[in-house]
Amino acid sequence: MQDAITSVLNKYDLTGQYLDKTAIEEINSYFNTALERLKIIKIINSQSAKIVKEASTQLYNEQPELLRPGGNSYTTRRYAACLRDIEYYLRYASYALIAGNFNILDERVLDGLKETYNSLNVPIAPTVRSIKLLEKIIKNEASNNILIDTNIISEPFEHMIKNLSEQNT
Repeated sequence: MQDAITSVLNKYDLTGQYLDKTAIEEINSYFNTALERLKIIKIINSQSAKIVKEASTQLYNEQPELLRPGGNSYTTRRYAACLRDIEYYLRYASYALIAGNFNILDERVLDGLKETYNSLNVPIAPTVRSIKLLEKIIKNEASNNILIDTNIISEPFEHMIKNLSEQNT
């Protein structure tokens, strides 16, 4: 796993260069948004169970066929696996938020996810929708705090959505 600073340093170290203006701006941006990212993480950490429950409730209200016989969340075992996966997406998104880098999402969530889901006959569309719901719920929770730029919240969720959507084509 890398954070924004390590990512910049590694890139320049590989080429044997000193940090230039672009590198300094990237690092400065990381520090300028640090307090906002910490506030977002505090919201996620203190309300993770509620966020996962709300996202799953909305998903199943929108797509009740998932819970019916033949649906991918039919049976207690499958339902529990879906909730576990939603929690994984939330947790890893929080790691990416604090790191200011998507590396952990690529390494621990997205690499091989399509193959795993395909082997288990799990459709990607409800997964993408659950990730979008997590983003929406957290943005709503953060909207009470006018000091938080909610665009920061979108970054890891949109990264996962984009990558899963590309994989689904």
